[in-house]
Amino acid sequence: MAGNGRSGGRASEGARRATGDARAAGEKGRFSARRKREAVLRLLRGESLEAVSRELGVTAARLSRWRDAFVDSGTQGLKSRAIDVDDDGERQRLQAKIGELTMEIELLNKKVDLLEGGHPLPTRRSR
Repeated sequence: MAGNGRSGGRASEGARRATGDARAAGEKGRFSARRKREAVLRLLRGESLEAVSRELGVTAARLSRWRDAFVDSGTQGLKSRAIDVDDDGERQRLQAKIGELTMEIELLNKKVDLLEGGHPLPTRRSR
């Protein structure tokens, strides 16, 4: 056993995993959103997909998915439009909706009062 170089390698590899030193063994582990962003930005700046893939220990397919998701979410951010509060028509519509909802809440509160007979519902005790 001592003469076999493989068993020592396996033991030290297991020790690296157990102590959390997986990066020293060439394993990259999970990537945070920040690390993914940095990898994608490197690709968008023109670095080779293969070179970044090799350096980070991530498949080219996975890097491509990260890049596509990054670009798609950026595109969605450009498409969305915030409500323009200076738009009088939109402001009036929203104020009318607030008025309707306020009236509905008041009517429901009155209905609850009538159903309870002016007295709150009795609380139950567990036995």
